[in-house]
Amino acid sequence: MTATRKKWSSEVTEHSDAMDLEDHIFESHDAGRIAASLKRSAEHSHRRKAEPFQSAMSMLNFYINRAGSNLPAARRKVLEDAKDELRAAFGRPREH
Repeated sequence: MTATRKKWSSEVTEHSDAMDLEDHIFESHDAGRIAASLKRSAEHSHRRKAEPFQSAMSMLNFYINRAGSNLPAARRKVLEDAKDELRAAFGRPREH
């Protein structure tokens, strides 16, 4: 892979067919901001196929899963915390 060619996963998060995502939202250090942005994007999307909560959570899980073991523990913690924030924002019960 050349340095100028992006990975397909970054293309998906930047140019999702389901939602228009805020630029660099997954780089934020604020779990609440990530959740609020995903919620806003999912609720305003006219192209998504699932309910807003599922679309937002799927995009967050996709990002976490694609990063895999390359995701530093601190980043993973913020993104996992964003899942709880997202559940709260949509009034969903917290998973245990």
